[in-house]
Amino acid sequence: MTRLALILAASLSLSATLGRAQDISDHDMATMDDMDMSAMSAGALGPYSQTREASGTAWQPDASRHGGIHIMRGDWMIMAHGLLNGTFTSQSGPRGDDKTFISGMVMGMAKKSFANSDTVQLRAMLSPDPVMGRSGYPLLLASGETADGKTLLIDRQHPHDLFMELSASYSHPFTPLDSAYVYAGLPGEPAFGPPTFMHRLSAMDSPEAPISHHWLDSTHITFGVVTAGYVHDNWKLEVSRYRGREPDQRRYNIETGALDSTAARLSWNPGPYWSLQASYADQHSPEALAPEVSPVKLSASAIYTAPLGQTGGWWSLTAGLGRKSAHGQALDAYLLEAAAKPNPAWTLFAKAEQAKNAELLAVDDHHGGAYRVAKLSVGAIHDWPLSEHIKVGLGGLYSQSFVPGALKSEYGQRPNGTTVWVRLKVE
Repeated sequence: MTRLALILAASLSLSATLGRAQDISDHDMATMDDMDMSAMSAGALGPYSQTREASGTAWQPDASRHGGIHIMRGDWMIMAHGLLNGTFTSQSGPRGDDKTFISGMVMGMAKKSFANSDTVQLRAMLSPDPVMGRSGYPLLLASGETADGKTLLIDRQHPHDLFMELSASYSHPFTPLDSAYVYAGLPGEPAFGPPTFMHRLSAMDSPEAPISHHWLDSTHITFGVVTAGYVHDNWKLEVSRYRGREPDQRRYNIETGALDSTAARLSWNPGPYWSLQASYADQHSPEALAPEVSPVKLSASAIYTAPLGQTGGWWSLTAGLGRKSAHGQALDAYLLEAAAKPNPAWTLFAKAEQAKNAELLAVDDHHGGAYRVAKLSVGAIHDWPLSEHIKVGLGGLYSQSFVPGALKSEYGQRPNGTTVWVRLKVE
């Protein structure tokens, strides 16, 4: 309860501080010169719009909405935003469970551009997820990581660590179209996969993690990563060395270890509405319970984001696929998700996934057979503004799981899930 009180107090303090920042922000924006505005809108890693940047060093479409409160402080541009979900979920069937929990994130960023256009960026992101307990929350067909260091988490989504990102980057432009950069984090995100689901417009309003998370973007919290990249116009090539081991069950600490894994990603934004990537990772010993397994991972994705209507709305679609290969076995996952915000009050979203999972019948550290499973989910959230930068929302989500005949006795005939949540959002 002490940790919960501290995290809630920090969240409320952030809300109050950012609420008071409205007048300061308005004043600073009114007095900015052209150089300030250019520094505020430029990307941290290259000569493109800041709206292109997502989690880690990943790209999203330039047309994406870039949330957060932005304030100039001298030569520094400060950005902050956060959300807190109070959630109840009920997952049906023999493997289902009910739980009420808190999740979310608080993020801060500081960026400074120098006279020669070099740019430094500092970023921190924290999560209240550890408060929900080491076993996370019920989520049918999800698997990955461990609750107690002894058994796999199956049909549950693990909590994220308190420290989700503590990173720094430095970029140097060579021409109006070319730049190079280095990014380091403890923790941070290596160059693999699309933006993580908590930062994708097509997924960020849902409190439920994708079951394809450990195929597409589970490396977003990596305790040790260094990335070097080169940007040319709408292309980006980057390579990372990172610690392959997934976070352990101790969610409040910062872990260290050798940078023993490699990832590489090629990204292309062919126009303002599109962002495509293909990536590779050779991940050394990610699971503490199966240290002998070092999978090779492949990922490809396409994101389309465009304006919707005349009220500042938008819609976004993400299609992705991932593959994990180890010991001659290849496990694939496919994702299609979409979200639309037709007006300031409503956000609607849907998701379809399929994954070939070898952990659903795992016993201790021994994996069972691989089974192809699928899930469909639909949901919506309605927001009410409390001030210009603070809003409260009420959402609901329904998911339907699909399992093969061999798993019917484990999951029941029609396993499903229902989730409701209240959200406090500061942006």
